[in-house]
Amino acid sequence: MTTSPALQTADEALSAAGVDPGTGLSSVEAASRLVSHGPNELRSQPREAAWRRFLKQFADPLVYLLFGAMAISLAAWLLEGAGGLPIDVVVILLIVLANAVIGFVQENRAADAVAALADMTAARATVLRDGKLATIPAADLVPGDVLVLGEGDAVAADARLISASSLQVQEASLTGESEAVTKTVTPLAELGSLGDRHNMVFKGTAVARGVGRAVVTGTGMDTEMGRIATLLDETADEPSPLQREIAQISRTLGVLVIGIAVVVMIVVAAVNGVSSFHEAVDILLLGVSLAVAAVPEGLPAILSLVLAIGVQAMARRNAVMKDLHSVETLGSVSVIASDKTGTLTKNEMTIREIVTPSGRVELTGTGYEPVGAAVITGDEARTRAEAERTLAAGALANNAQLAKVNGTWEVQGDPTEAAFLVAQHKLEGVSERIGAWERIGEVPFTSERKMMSVLGRRTTDEHVRLFAKGAPDVLLERCTAELVGDDVVPLSDERRGRIEADIERLSAEGYRTLGVARRRALEQDPATFTEDAEHDLVHLGVVAIIDPPRPEAVEAIAEAHRAGIRTVMITGDPPRHGRAHRRRPRHHGRGLPGADRPRDRIHGRGGTGPGGPGRRRLRPCLPGTQATDRRRAAGRRAGCLHDRRRRQRRPRPEIRRHRDRDGHHRHRGDQGGRGDDSRRRQLLHHRRRRPAGPRNLRQHQEVHALPAQLQHG
Repeated sequence: MTTSPALQTADEALSAAGVDPGTGLSSVEAASRLVSHGPNELRSQPREAAWRRFLKQFADPLVYLLFGAMAISLAAWLLEGAGGLPIDVVVILLIVLANAVIGFVQENRAADAVAALADMTAARATVLRDGKLATIPAADLVPGDVLVLGEGDAVAADARLISASSLQVQEASLTGESEAVTKTVTPLAELGSLGDRHNMVFKGTAVARGVGRAVVTGTGMDTEMGRIATLLDETADEPSPLQREIAQISRTLGVLVIGIAVVVMIVVAAVNGVSSFHEAVDILLLGVSLAVAAVPEGLPAILSLVLAIGVQAMARRNAVMKDLHSVETLGSVSVIASDKTGTLTKNEMTIREIVTPSGRVELTGTGYEPVGAAVITGDEARTRAEAERTLAAGALANNAQLAKVNGTWEVQGDPTEAAFLVAQHKLEGVSERIGAWERIGEVPFTSERKMMSVLGRRTTDEHVRLFAKGAPDVLLERCTAELVGDDVVPLSDERRGRIEADIERLSAEGYRTLGVARRRALEQDPATFTEDAEHDLVHLGVVAIIDPPRPEAVEAIAEAHRAGIRTVMITGDPPRHGRAHRRRPRHHGRGLPGADRPRDRIHGRGGTGPGGPGRRRLRPCLPGTQATDRRRAAGRRAGCLHDRRRRQRRPRPEIRRHRDRDGHHRHRGDQGGRGDDSRRRQLLHHRRRRPAGPRNLRQHQEVHALPAQLQHG
């Protein structure tokens, strides 16, 4: 049995890969391994030939019924002597061909759009080959390559770290956690979840800060992203609700048409009698005509045309629909489960509040655009000065960079650190304070210390100071005083308790908090600057950071609620953070729709209660935007769908998650076109018992607003 690289030491991983960390693979060996392992690409289903894709458009029960009607019409035309043009046959054939052409063209457009998007994401990687650094296409990476990682780099393959310096990796695309993960080279005692493998980096993630080197352990379909793609391939196709309904209609209509035609022929023959072959043919033609007339020849073409119009409408909103029938299913969605980070939120950390000894400062504006204002509560002069010092210290103890690229503000590094760089522009005076200092030393952040410190020298008088930021509780333990106005005041139990109360309040509101401190440094030489200097600090303040909701997400959720659609928020945050995200008000506005209606529960870490260890019942929670811990979901439907009674009241759950990491889950709902048929039948069985009221977006167009007493889930 092969040992996981995460459980091996760095030397063992290198030995298993057969590579020298000083020189990397040779070009010859890399080429040989590329032949053996194949390119570092996610395998996709080969595109079918055009003629096969065209013929698939005829694989529809309603089209089969039309073919039957066409065959009967052709037989009747032949029985009548084959005189003239068989109009019925020609018309039905044209309708069937038009239906096939519409579907074929639309699916081709969607496939071309997806292929174009894939071409835009082609990546490159820096590796060590033949003893030299080389930048190569990511597709050419092979197991054993020594991958060189730096800030802002995309990780192109799964790899075991062999060296790391202040390395933090943003793994939101894989795990959904918006906070960067600190990486080390220490082997694991046991193989945990992806988020706990601190000595591994994974394809599809990005380096937020620091540098490192890693030996590639998996490429292509052997990566964690590849395993998700494999799950997609192994999931069986299943017809959409519309396709199932059409199939049922076709079967019912076929039986009725044949039955009625036979009954009519029997009755006519019994009443009038059949004395000759000619009379028998006339009765047969009567039955055939009746059968053909009862078949809705135009229905397939009308359906395809209407669905194609819907697809084009979605395309105008930058949505690619690969299947025509998904448009109708989208209009029948009753549950939307959405990832939080990057989907409901912008994944752009923003400092919203600064708490200092003399008051607090609220900052407006969201995201990385450095535009906003300060609203001060408390002694204005002292609070402003304290907030300026807090932001300046946080911006100095910082490795992120903020720059405007092609008209858009972008961040390189940790998004949480970037929040300080954005905030400094919102409070006048901060940038001037930062410009007076030159950074000369650093003690990097580590997951054990939960803080970082830098040594700064003032350019005017060579005065040296230590600036630190980190977890508020950890930083507070190292503080012996706080700065009130211009005075350093001993940190009494009362003052310490007030700071702890502020931290608790902000955490309860769902904010991420960071403490900021400083002290005069006796260490003039950066070479002697170590973590031993992090003592007797002067506390400056606490900052509250949020990942702001997308404005369009707030409006979309409100629209969904008015249409009677239930929304579920999937998050890896602690339960109270998930709950607070749904309730947190926007600036001068309201929070996520439905956040004031208590019901249901949140499944999260750190508690016990109904549902087993690690889950606790939290009240109040809302039905409209429910939160659930992604770690506990483990491949099942999330949130309300864990509760059978609540699950049965929603017939067509749409699982809409974030990017590749949840691709296989997306097919659990009808909208994905795949899923657990037994569960769906159970849900559909309970549809009949559901109270009246708008259930989907299509009905909402007719009933523009849903009264409160009729709102469901």
